[in-house]
Amino acid sequence: SKSALQGMARGLARDFGPRGITINVVQPGPIDTDANPANGPMRDMLHSFMAIKRHGQPEEVAGMVAWLAGPEASFVTGAMHTIDGAFGA
Repeated sequence: SKSALQGMARGLARDFGPRGITINVVQPGPIDTDANPANGPMRDMLHSFMAIKRHGQPEEVAGMVAWLAGPEASFVTGAMHTIDGAFGA
């Protein structure tokens, strides 16, 4: 569950932070992949729950992961990062 992941991320962040290792959780929403295509049968239903009425692109998630792995995010740890077009907002 979401709260279990959050607790685990925060605990691991405390454990590994002194070693300079950051721990974060990336939670993607509907992403256009072969398993969940943007033109698939669930599209309209999924988009009805989203503020941004489209599937995300893998590159958008990759951008967040790359930023988290880079030096600009060296102080970001124990956090949940949701990339979902405001799914369920």
